[in-house]
Amino acid sequence: MSLSINNDYQHQALSGKKIDLPVGKVVCVGRNYLMHVQELNNAVPQKPILFMKPSTSLIYLRQNIDIPKGLGQCHNELEIAVLLAKPLKCASPDEVEQAIWGYGLGLDLTLRDVQSELKRDGHPWERAKAFDGSCPMSPFVEKSAVNNHNELRFALTVNGQQRQEGNSQDMLFSINTLLSEISKSFSLLAGDIVLTGTPKGVAQLCPNDVLELSFHDFFTLSTKVN
Repeated sequence: MSLSINNDYQHQALSGKKIDLPVGKVVCVGRNYLMHVQELNNAVPQKPILFMKPSTSLIYLRQNIDIPKGLGQCHNELEIAVLLAKPLKCASPDEVEQAIWGYGLGLDLTLRDVQSELKRDGHPWERAKAFDGSCPMSPFVEKSAVNNHNELRFALTVNGQQRQEGNSQDMLFSINTLLSEISKSFSLLAGDIVLTGTPKGVAQLCPNDVLELSFHDFFTLSTKVN
Protein backbone atom coordinates (compact mmCIF):
# COMPACT_ATOMS: atom_id res chain seq x y z
CA MET A 1 0.00 0.00 0.00
CA SER A 2 1.42 3.40 -0.96
CA LEU A 3 1.56 6.25 1.54
CA SER A 4 0.45 9.72 0.47
CA ILE A 5 1.76 12.69 2.44
CA ASN A 6 -0.52 15.73 2.16
CA ASN A 7 2.15 18.42 2.11
CA ASP A 8 2.59 21.10 -0.57
CA TYR A 9 5.50 22.83 1.14
CA GLN A 10 8.04 24.61 -1.07
CA HIS A 11 10.56 27.22 0.02
CA GLN A 12 9.03 30.65 -0.49
CA ALA A 13 10.48 34.16 -0.78
CA LEU A 14 9.00 37.08 1.15
CA SER A 15 7.52 38.30 -2.15
CA GLY A 16 5.40 35.15 -2.28
CA LYS A 17 7.33 33.60 -5.16
CA LYS A 18 8.50 30.00 -4.90
CA ILE A 19 12.27 29.60 -4.53
CA ASP A 20 13.80 27.29 -7.11
CA LEU A 21 15.53 25.00 -4.64
CA PRO A 22 14.70 21.43 -3.59
CA VAL A 23 13.11 20.75 -0.20
CA GLY A 24 15.73 18.94 1.84
CA LYS A 25 16.53 18.16 5.44
CA VAL A 26 16.27 20.49 8.41
CA VAL A 27 19.34 20.53 10.64
CA CYS A 28 18.54 21.83 14.13
CA VAL A 29 20.85 23.24 16.77
CA GLY A 30 20.11 22.66 20.45
CA ARG A 31 21.10 24.87 23.39
CA ASN A 32 22.48 27.83 21.43
CA TYR A 33 21.16 30.57 23.77
CA LEU A 34 22.48 30.64 27.33
CA MET A 35 19.21 31.65 29.01
CA HIS A 36 17.35 28.80 27.27
CA VAL A 37 20.03 26.36 28.46
CA GLN A 38 19.46 27.65 31.98
CA GLU A 39 15.64 27.54 31.86
CA LEU A 40 15.76 23.79 31.13
CA ASN A 41 18.62 23.16 33.58
CA ASN A 42 20.90 21.80 30.87
CA ALA A 43 24.69 21.90 30.63
CA VAL A 44 26.25 24.61 28.45
CA PRO A 45 27.54 22.88 25.30
CA GLN A 46 31.18 23.07 24.30
CA LYS A 47 30.29 22.51 20.64
CA PRO A 48 26.97 22.68 18.76
CA ILE A 49 24.36 20.03 19.60
CA LEU A 50 22.78 18.78 16.36
CA PHE A 51 19.68 16.81 15.41
CA MET A 52 17.52 16.64 12.30
CA LYS A 53 13.97 16.94 11.08
CA PRO A 54 12.96 15.32 7.76
CA SER A 55 11.40 17.20 4.84
CA THR A 56 7.98 15.87 5.95
CA SER A 57 8.25 18.08 9.06
CA LEU A 58 7.99 21.23 6.94
CA ILE A 59 4.71 23.14 6.58
CA TYR A 60 3.94 26.78 5.86
CA LEU A 61 3.75 28.94 8.97
CA ARG A 62 0.50 30.42 7.69
CA GLN A 63 -1.15 26.99 8.03
CA ASN A 64 -2.82 26.10 11.29
CA ILE A 65 -0.63 23.98 13.54
CA ASP A 66 -1.75 20.45 14.39
CA ILE A 67 -0.40 19.18 17.69
CA PRO A 68 -0.11 15.40 18.12
CA LYS A 69 -2.75 14.06 20.49
CA GLY A 70 -2.04 11.89 23.51
CA LEU A 71 1.70 12.55 23.66
CA GLY A 72 1.86 15.19 26.38
CA GLN A 73 2.86 18.83 26.08
CA CYS A 74 3.97 20.35 22.78
CA HIS A 75 6.23 23.38 23.24
CA ASN A 76 7.05 26.35 21.02
CA GLU A 77 10.69 26.92 20.07
CA LEU A 78 11.05 29.89 17.71
CA GLU A 79 14.31 30.05 15.76
CA ILE A 80 16.10 31.88 12.98
CA ALA A 81 16.16 29.66 9.90
CA VAL A 82 18.92 29.73 7.29
CA LEU A 83 18.20 28.47 3.75
CA LEU A 84 21.15 27.21 1.71
CA ALA A 85 21.48 27.85 -2.02
CA LYS A 86 24.70 25.87 -2.47
CA PRO A 87 26.24 22.74 -0.93
CA LEU A 88 28.70 22.98 1.93
CA LYS A 89 31.29 20.41 2.94
CA CYS A 90 34.13 21.08 5.38
CA ALA A 91 33.56 24.79 4.81
CA SER A 92 35.28 27.66 6.59
CA PRO A 93 33.12 30.39 8.18
CA ASP A 94 34.07 32.70 5.28
CA GLU A 95 33.01 30.13 2.66
CA VAL A 96 29.65 29.67 4.40
CA GLU A 97 28.52 33.20 3.52
CA GLN A 98 28.53 32.46 -0.22
CA ALA A 99 26.21 29.45 0.19
CA ILE A 100 23.34 31.19 2.02
CA TRP A 101 20.15 32.04 0.10
CA GLY A 102 18.44 33.87 2.94
CA TYR A 103 16.93 33.96 6.41
CA GLY A 104 13.52 33.35 7.94
CA LEU A 105 11.81 31.96 11.03
CA GLY A 106 10.94 28.39 11.91
CA LEU A 107 9.15 26.75 14.81
CA ASP A 108 10.89 23.70 16.23
CA LEU A 109 7.77 22.14 17.74
CA THR A 110 8.81 19.82 20.55
CA LEU A 111 6.91 17.09 22.41
CA ARG A 112 8.49 17.99 25.75
CA ASP A 113 7.26 15.02 27.78
CA VAL A 114 8.44 12.63 25.08
CA GLN A 115 11.80 14.41 24.88
CA SER A 116 12.28 14.29 28.66
CA GLU A 117 11.72 10.54 28.63
CA LEU A 118 14.13 10.08 25.71
CA LYS A 119 16.80 12.19 27.42
CA ARG A 120 16.38 10.22 30.64
CA ASP A 121 17.01 6.98 28.77
CA GLY A 122 19.91 8.39 26.74
CA HIS A 123 18.06 8.10 23.42
CA PRO A 124 17.99 10.47 20.40
CA TRP A 125 15.31 13.19 20.28
CA GLU A 126 13.70 12.62 16.88
CA ARG A 127 10.52 11.03 18.26
CA ALA A 128 9.91 14.32 20.07
CA LYS A 129 10.95 16.67 17.27
CA ALA A 130 10.66 15.08 13.81
CA PHE A 131 6.93 14.32 13.53
CA ASP A 132 4.99 15.42 10.44
CA GLY A 133 4.31 19.16 10.57
CA SER A 134 6.78 19.77 13.41
CA CYS A 135 8.59 22.55 11.53
CA PRO A 136 6.27 25.41 10.47
CA MET A 137 8.38 27.70 8.28
CA SER A 138 8.09 31.36 7.26
CA PRO A 139 9.02 32.83 3.89
CA PHE A 140 12.69 33.67 3.50
CA VAL A 141 14.29 37.11 3.25
CA GLU A 142 16.99 37.16 0.58
CA LYS A 143 20.52 37.51 1.94
CA SER A 144 21.13 40.77 0.07
CA ALA A 145 18.37 42.45 2.13
CA VAL A 146 20.00 41.53 5.45
CA ASN A 147 22.65 44.01 6.56
CA ASN A 148 24.03 41.96 9.45
CA HIS A 149 22.83 38.45 10.27
CA ASN A 150 24.62 38.67 13.63
CA GLU A 151 22.10 41.27 14.84
CA LEU A 152 18.71 39.85 13.84
CA ARG A 153 15.83 40.33 16.28
CA PHE A 154 12.86 37.98 16.46
CA ALA A 155 9.92 37.43 18.79
CA LEU A 156 6.86 35.31 19.50
CA THR A 157 3.61 36.29 21.18
CA VAL A 158 0.92 33.79 22.18
CA ASN A 159 -2.61 35.16 22.60
CA GLY A 160 -1.18 38.68 22.69
CA GLN A 161 1.38 37.94 25.42
CA GLN A 162 5.08 37.99 24.57
CA ARG A 163 6.61 34.57 25.13
CA GLN A 164 9.95 34.56 23.33
CA GLU A 165 12.33 37.31 22.26
CA GLY A 166 15.79 36.81 20.82
CA ASN A 167 18.67 38.35 18.93
CA SER A 168 21.21 36.44 16.89
CA GLN A 169 24.00 38.38 18.62
CA ASP A 170 23.22 36.33 21.76
CA MET A 171 23.93 32.96 20.14
CA LEU A 172 26.63 30.85 21.79
CA PHE A 173 27.72 29.82 18.26
CA SER A 174 27.20 32.33 15.44
CA ILE A 175 25.37 31.45 12.24
CA ASN A 176 28.54 31.15 10.15
CA THR A 177 30.25 29.12 12.86
CA LEU A 178 27.26 26.77 13.04
CA LEU A 179 27.14 26.14 9.31
CA SER A 180 30.89 25.59 9.20
CA GLU A 181 30.79 23.13 12.10
CA ILE A 182 27.82 21.23 10.64
CA SER A 183 29.53 20.93 7.25
CA LYS A 184 32.51 19.29 8.93
CA SER A 185 30.27 16.52 10.29
CA PHE A 186 28.11 15.93 7.18
CA SER A 187 27.34 17.66 3.90
CA LEU A 188 24.74 20.38 3.67
CA LEU A 189 22.94 20.56 0.32
CA ALA A 190 21.17 23.27 -1.64
CA GLY A 191 17.65 23.51 -0.25
CA ASP A 192 18.60 22.39 3.26
CA ILE A 193 17.53 24.55 6.20
CA VAL A 194 19.45 25.11 9.43
CA LEU A 195 17.50 26.11 12.54
CA THR A 196 19.92 28.00 14.75
CA GLY A 197 18.54 27.51 18.27
CA THR A 198 15.83 29.02 20.43
CA PRO A 199 15.95 31.70 23.17
CA LYS A 200 14.26 31.30 26.55
CA GLY A 201 10.47 31.21 26.80
CA VAL A 202 9.60 27.71 25.61
CA ALA A 203 6.19 26.67 26.92
CA GLN A 204 3.12 24.57 26.16
CA LEU A 205 0.95 25.32 23.15
CA CYS A 206 -2.79 24.64 23.45
CA PRO A 207 -5.68 24.34 20.98
CA ASN A 208 -6.97 27.74 19.78
CA ASP A 209 -3.75 29.56 20.77
CA VAL A 210 -3.02 32.41 18.35
CA LEU A 211 0.68 32.92 17.59
CA GLU A 212 2.27 36.04 16.15
CA LEU A 213 5.86 35.80 14.95
CA SER A 214 8.01 38.80 14.02
CA PHE A 215 11.38 38.85 12.29
CA HIS A 216 13.49 41.98 12.59
CA ASP A 217 11.92 44.74 10.43
CA PHE A 218 11.02 42.28 7.68
CA PHE A 219 7.66 40.72 8.58
CA THR A 220 5.09 39.71 11.18
CA LEU A 221 3.05 36.53 10.64
CA SER A 222 0.16 34.92 12.51
CA THR A 223 -0.94 31.32 12.85
CA LYS A 224 -3.24 29.29 15.08
CA VAL A 225 -3.08 25.99 16.92
CA ASN A 226 -5.81 23.51 16.05
